[in-house]
Amino acid sequence: MAWLFPEVPLRQLDRDRDARLVIARVLERGRLVEVRWCVQRYGLERLHRFFREEAHPEISPKTIALWRLVLDAREERWATPRRSRLASFAPWPG
Repeated sequence: MAWLFPEVPLRQLDRDRDARLVIARVLERGRLVEVRWCVQRYGLERLHRFFREEAHPEISPKTIALWRLVLDAREERWATPRRSRLASFAPWPG
């Protein structure tokens, strides 16, 4: 999974301490094998809590829509990130 975290050496990531980053990156960019690992590692309840309580700027609206269906949470209120870098067309600010 090192390819998902090019800015951090994989051995420096802690699956528990860095769960928010790991979950966001895997669910947004990972292949099916990584997503399965994430579900097994954290469980559906932890992933559900991630979406309800921990809005992350790397999570796209498409990913949110998919996980609302997977978690049967279409009517729930979920946290929304303040600003998504995915919404920006330019790689630089301003």
